[in-house]
Amino acid sequence: MDTADRFRAAVEKRDPSALDDLFTEDVRFYSPVKFTPFEGKPMVLGLFGVLLRTFEDFRYIGRFDGSAETSADGGEAPAEILLFRATVGGREIHGIDLLHYDASGRIKEFTVMVRPQSALRTLSETVLAGLVADGLVADPA
Repeated sequence: MDTADRFRAAVEKRDPSALDDLFTEDVRFYSPVKFTPFEGKPMVLGLFGVLLRTFEDFRYIGRFDGSAETSADGGEAPAEILLFRATVGGREIHGIDLLHYDASGRIKEFTVMVRPQSALRTLSETVLAGLVADGLVADPA
């Protein structure tokens, strides 16, 4: 089973502990709701804990592979896109997870894109509340 298959299985089982060995220590997570990336394995694993609680009816519906330039270093790396559908707060989300791999096949960069904007707004508010509740970020209020 390759990294994308293991990642997909962990997400579909809602098992954040199964994600630990899939990420590099310096993984970067580019969110559709935050300009700067979430950085480092502890923060990204914490974020996934919140995301796995937030998404309802999450399912992957497709996969594409190839290579792409990374944001971190501008080098080309093996990459895959996983297409997904989910619901958050009653709003349907369509999205993609773009995974970039290091030489050992671990995820070094992760980018999420979602639509429509109304669902993105609901997702943003729900995830922020979860990050604050878990002590991962300060309450902006």
